[in-house]
Amino acid sequence: MIKDLFNTLKFIINHPATQRDKWGAVRRYVSWQVQSRTFRHPVVYPFVENSHLIIESGMTGATGNIYTGLHEFEDMMFLLHLLRAGDLFADVGANIGSYTVLASSVVGAKSISFEPVPSTYLHLKNNVSINNIESSVELYNAGVGQEKARLNFTSSLDTMNHVVNTPSDASETIQVDIVTLDSILENRNPVLIKIDTEGFEMAVLQGAMSTIAKPSLLAIIIELNGSCQRYGISEKDIHELVTMRGFSPATYDPFTRKYSINESFNLHGNTIYLRNDMEVEKRLMTSRKYNVLNRSL
Repeated sequence: MIKDLFNTLKFIINHPATQRDKWGAVRRYVSWQVQSRTFRHPVVYPFVENSHLIIESGMTGATGNIYTGLHEFEDMMFLLHLLRAGDLFADVGANIGSYTVLASSVVGAKSISFEPVPSTYLHLKNNVSINNIESSVELYNAGVGQEKARLNFTSSLDTMNHVVNTPSDASETIQVDIVTLDSILENRNPVLIKIDTEGFEMAVLQGAMSTIAKPSLLAIIIELNGSCQRYGISEKDIHELVTMRGFSPATYDPFTRKYSINESFNLHGNTIYLRNDMEVEKRLMTSRKYNVLNRSL
């Protein structure tokens, strides 16, 4: 408990979006903790600009947005600066829909969003509804993998729900449908794909080889945090598959709108892979500004 508190406060204080007002971020954390324990019901919380998120206690990533404005700051700002209205964004492992809301409610892009766990999918669906973006978002209550199948998923681990190899791997599991990106995006042209599947990223990519080859796709955001090892895969395997298709790992600075090409991937979270450098740079530098925590970026 004390360790979790320390880690959360460390995350808030060191977050790049809170550096102008660290104590304001801490106050938001304290306020949320009091509010969520006192009333214990979902809260419609202001997100970026005119968008909203329905948030409940225990939603780790979503509550991070309350404290810091954007939980995954560099990656979320990259999405905002890269996408344009009418573009197509694929959100694989959408959870409650933070990225989907940014893409379709804030930017005005089209989204195709996948969330396998029914209870989490309901939160995603409600966040799409409260932002009135149903016409811009195509929702799938399904997982994404290498081939069409039904697989066992954990169902009680919030943002860490994942495919399990056998039902005995977790105390609470459900069976979910698996689809492939190639089957869903066969006649469509995504500009950005985000993949956050708690280690199942290789299977997602193997079922998306035709999609990855499409010239429209400028970037992929992939979580590489060691979870893939539960499936006998290494982060290096995933990195090599993506880079062999012409993508380069990069870090993004939302304050300057400049990216840096790296030699390898981020060992502790998401990695942005991009290609067609000139088009990416043009989009990043010419994007309109977005208001995050009363700061225009």
